[in-house]
Amino acid sequence: MLKRTLALAVGLTLTFGSLLAQAADTLKVSAIPDEAPTELLRKFKPLGVYLEQKLGMKVEFVPVSDYPAVVEALATDRIDLAWLGGFTFVQARLKTGNAIPLVQREQDAQFTSKFITADPNVKSLADLKGKTFAFGSVSSTSGSLMPRYFMLKDGIKPETYFSRVGYSGAHDATVAWVQAGKVDAGVLNASVWEKLVAAGKVDTAKVKVFATTPAYFDYNWTVRGTLDPALAAKIKAAFLALDPANPKDKEILDLQAASRFIETSPDNYKGIEEAARAADLLK
Repeated sequence: MLKRTLALAVGLTLTFGSLLAQAADTLKVSAIPDEAPTELLRKFKPLGVYLEQKLGMKVEFVPVSDYPAVVEALATDRIDLAWLGGFTFVQARLKTGNAIPLVQREQDAQFTSKFITADPNVKSLADLKGKTFAFGSVSSTSGSLMPRYFMLKDGIKPETYFSRVGYSGAHDATVAWVQAGKVDAGVLNASVWEKLVAAGKVDTAKVKVFATTPAYFDYNWTVRGTLDPALAAKIKAAFLALDPANPKDKEILDLQAASRFIETSPDNYKGIEEAARAADLLK
């Protein structure tokens, strides 16, 4: 009986050890759901294959239901690497104390948001007083936080300035709301706007950009602070090695709406943290 118990214990230990080894050989990656799940997966697939080749390990994409779920997954070590907006990174950094931003797209150092409308009479935010307006997700840097921050600086408090404020949940959804006349205007990530226009998914004869925010830092790829530093360094090197002159690399970069990736640091997001506190979104 004792031998059987010991054998069972050894077997369980070996099985558990195998599971740990298997888990350690898989890089779990996620992203804020700022676009439709199918689009996020389409954009990630070639990048995932590239990372598997560079890192010599399996790479698995883990979809999440909303922005806070990415922060929680990083904080509880359920994912290793995440594509975050600037505000989501600030939240992750404050929650974990050690989340590390590795790289950002070159254009994320000078990112903007676009205000759009299908109303030909709207030429500026002044023309929207008393009308309806849509942000993206509450936790979106480019679809909510920074546009709100710049509006507040101009003396516009959305909840009292507009007759109704809605949250579409994603950038492409904001465009759909405006195009369908569900709201009079909305604001979204400049990169997604340009991608939708290029893909012919926006009726530009109807929907137009009428204003653009000042520039700010936005998206980055962040790893959990407890990740092996050597692996984190390899991940960073893999992103920095993507070369737009290489056709295969350019395909990956194009899907990420990136000219190339550059290094980033927590200090780049101090302005977003200040904006979030000014908007009373951080306690």
